[in-house]
Amino acid sequence: MTQTIKTTGQPALATRLIDIVFPGDTNHHGTLFGGAGLALMDRVAFIAATRFGRVPFVTASCERIDFKQPAHAGHIVEFSAAPVRAGRRSVTVEVEMFAETVVGHHRHACTRGIFNMVATPEGQGARDFCLPELLPVEPPLPMASVKMVDIVFPDQANSVGRMFGGEAISFMTKAAFVEASRYSGKLVVLASSERIDFARPIEIGEIVEAEARIERVGHSSMLVETKLWSENLLAGERSITATGYFNMVAVGEDSRPIAILEETTAVELSASEDGHAHA
Repeated sequence: MTQTIKTTGQPALATRLIDIVFPGDTNHHGTLFGGAGLALMDRVAFIAATRFGRVPFVTASCERIDFKQPAHAGHIVEFSAAPVRAGRRSVTVEVEMFAETVVGHHRHACTRGIFNMVATPEGQGARDFCLPELLPVEPPLPMASVKMVDIVFPDQANSVGRMFGGEAISFMTKAAFVEASRYSGKLVVLASSERIDFARPIEIGEIVEAEARIERVGHSSMLVETKLWSENLLAGERSITATGYFNMVAVGEDSRPIAILEETTAVELSASEDGHAHA
């Protein structure tokens, strides 16, 4: 006699994947290949579905993919995915893609689509498996920092199946770049890294989530703290993996450092803190 596995409802939290459009990902018009965009949409849909059900998933179909505006080389692209409907063994994930200019951070919607993901549980109890109930939640509050997720593939790992340190640092610096660019509204470059501490290795197939936050702001530089979390895809166990501090510098068209805040803005900010403007 089979026994039904009881599951409890859980909220449908949005999962965000952030990347930068490089020239190698664009066509002769300098815009992101549609296939590359779809691949990233499918990846974030897979992560969102797995975070919800905590079992392996495969993509069954995608529908209502509408391309509204392109993303150009140099744009920041953000993919937001959230489960919107769950059945016994399938979950429907809605994915939206936005593009954002680095300078001025002008943002526009590029495309959205529906991805139907099917759970493929294995082992004992697979026949009795059913996904948890999907509970609606209030829209999330605006994030005070950049949070971006991805998944570790074999080509990012060494011979023992652990993510290369350089790959982890690259992901962390990308998050720092996005956070500093959004804060300053200007093009930024990495000037130095004060310190990076690794706490544990990251295995193939784990989710990595980088969280970047501005710690200190100077005339043309910003110190960004980036924390890297690793998450077991099926168990949902999260661990802090690395912490790094990166100095990002705002630069102009001539690649020389420029002020992050206009002089008038800086005076206004200083005045708002204690009621007295400081020159």
